[in-house]
Amino acid sequence: MRTAYSVETVRNAERELMARLPEGALMQRAAAGLAAACAQVLGRVAGRVYGSRVVLLVGSGDNGGDALYAGARLARRGAGVTAVLLAPDRAHGGGLAALRRAGGRTMSGESAPADIARADLVLDGIVGIGGKGGLREAAVPLADAAARSRAAVVAVDLPSGVDADTGEVRGAVVRADLTVTFGAHKPGLLIDPAREYAGAVRLVDIGLALPAEAAEAEALQHADVALLLPVPGAESDKYRRGVVGVAAGSARYPGAAVLAVAGALRGGAGAVRYVGPAGDAVIARFPETLVSDEGPKRAGRVQAWVVGPGAGDDASTVAEVLAAEVPVLIDADGLRLADPEAVRSRTAPTLMTPHAGEAAALLGVSREEVEGARLSSARELAARYGAAVLLKGSTTVIASPDGGPVRVNATGTSWLATAGSGDVLSGLAGSLLATGLSASDAGSTAAYLHGLAGRLAARGAPAGAHDVAKAIPAAWRDVRGD
Repeated sequence: MRTAYSVETVRNAERELMARLPEGALMQRAAAGLAAACAQVLGRVAGRVYGSRVVLLVGSGDNGGDALYAGARLARRGAGVTAVLLAPDRAHGGGLAALRRAGGRTMSGESAPADIARADLVLDGIVGIGGKGGLREAAVPLADAAARSRAAVVAVDLPSGVDADTGEVRGAVVRADLTVTFGAHKPGLLIDPAREYAGAVRLVDIGLALPAEAAEAEALQHADVALLLPVPGAESDKYRRGVVGVAAGSARYPGAAVLAVAGALRGGAGAVRYVGPAGDAVIARFPETLVSDEGPKRAGRVQAWVVGPGAGDDASTVAEVLAAEVPVLIDADGLRLADPEAVRSRTAPTLMTPHAGEAAALLGVSREEVEGARLSSARELAARYGAAVLLKGSTTVIASPDGGPVRVNATGTSWLATAGSGDVLSGLAGSLLATGLSASDAGSTAAYLHGLAGRLAARGAPAGAHDVAKAIPAAWRDVRGD
């Protein structure tokens, strides 16, 4: 599992470690890892380090010092290294001296764009993890020149201009091909929109002691998801495996019911009960589904409900499902139709799965505000409704009503932006709820599998939601290593 920590937590850990180390040792560790990563990049883009052209964008903080020391290491290996000093009188003294001893040169920002245009690699050490807001005016032309150049751009710890703690972007930002981060991931490296600017992320271990309970965000990996996937035992039957109820679809949107059932059938539960007006369409595609037209209360025993996909204006069914004393997943029209107080008063787990537009409506803000502040939006929704929240998007964020680290999932692909994809995700997550997973685990496991299935279904070409559903078993096997 990848875990991300706040700036305050990382800095406290750094101070504790620096108190036990010789002065400057921690920065040297970071610089060594940074230089090694840059050397590998230069090997790909220039064929070698010797004779390559490197430009350092150096601010006044420790990130600038990291860049200078790393630049000195590259210069000693024969690279031509130029440091652009944005604040010459506040540049890191030790790093600057090391660069000059190694044969590197310095220059001011005014004439830098020409050097950047000829560079093989640009190292972004403008702003550190404590930076707030976008780039300052003097740094914007340098970021623009790097974006226009053919150089590989490597960010020191995180791209300058992004918010390390929130993933928010409020102004001009450096766009990196690779971010080399030290000691721990920062939330902004996992959560969009900042994640988009980080490129690939490499973690350099510098020996920080970071308690797991202090994590702000976590991203599941294959091994973590494999441990959560339900596997039937020798004595299992369809009821012991869990039964998920799906209350979805309408005369106008019967396909939403079919797709939600498609996801539910592949989510590990032993049976799927469908309630709603699209029973004929569901049975035609999935004859194994248990269909009822008498409403949720008379559908039979279930261990979890999915309500809302394609529901139209059927508020009574949404209310009936919310009154059930089993876990409930609310999606799509269900989010609009649900009585907020009925959601808050539930005693069984609740999982809400809005996209940015739906989350904006629930919070009373604009869609742009949600997309620009995904972390805080998910947390605010979870706190306001007393429910786990899966905020869909380029990086899916799952927040718990009890606080703690958010789960972040980035397995998806832009090809998942297709009609019905969210219905498949809802059915999949609801099925996992029925097997006994917590709301947070069900949501994050479903998002992980759904993203992988999207990649497998698309493989770089358009794919429909039904293709994604069909690919879920392959994603499941991939995670388990079968």
